[in-house]
Amino acid sequence: MLPSQQYEHSGLEALPEAELYRRRETVFLVLSGIFLGTLAMLNLLGITRFLDLGFEIAGNPVMIAVGVLPYPITFLCTDLISELYGQDRASRVVWVGLLLNIWVMFIMWAGGALPGVDLGADREPPVHLFTELQSATQAAVLASMIAYLLAQLVDVHVFHFWKRLTKGKHLWLRNNGSTLASQLVDTLAVVFVTHYLAGGLPVDGDKPLVPQLLVFVLAGYSFKLVVALLDTPFFYLGTRWLCRYLRVPPPEESELETNAERVD
Repeated sequence: MLPSQQYEHSGLEALPEAELYRRRETVFLVLSGIFLGTLAMLNLLGITRFLDLGFEIAGNPVMIAVGVLPYPITFLCTDLISELYGQDRASRVVWVGLLLNIWVMFIMWAGGALPGVDLGADREPPVHLFTELQSATQAAVLASMIAYLLAQLVDVHVFHFWKRLTKGKHLWLRNNGSTLASQLVDTLAVVFVTHYLAGGLPVDGDKPLVPQLLVFVLAGYSFKLVVALLDTPFFYLGTRWLCRYLRVPPPEESELETNAERVD
């Protein structure tokens, strides 16, 4: 752990050790907080509603779950953590996210298992609101836990694979390459787990099943693909600004380093 080491950026003054440590830990907490908060939100939203994209493929309507909307930001956060703090810290955040999934499932289970208070018909919302949310959340979280762990670990490992292969160059390649590979894993896992283990997808029983599931995969992955490509400029800008703010080498000047040589 080397909190006093800093890269000499042109035109930037050196920072005291305490300030350098404060900045690095604060940025890590902010990125981790956005990641974990977004993860909790998408698990609660999950499959409570599906958005109709307004067109069909092979006679099947194309739709995405509302929980998919905030999901791509989680990969931007882990990519920034991977770039600035190394693979070890990024992996630890992923494991904390898994614990968060388990915690959400436990709270939803406890909310249904413990006795409720009867406040009267005129004051208490219908019980079915909670039970429907609980059912949808459990289905979404079950799928999310499996898909999340696979996808986020793939994202972190592929990111560092491309970083080693390109010797720290081509920032766009490791950002998009890791995200697109992990998003494909995530989409496949979410769709098939949600259907086969949780029965949470709105499929038409009168139509062939596999084409409908493939449309869900195509819709979800296409959305994530577009967002991943759109977030590349933000990843570049965020990385370069944060490298200066945290006094670490910019990506094009960094060499293959161990985690201890990055922000720790």
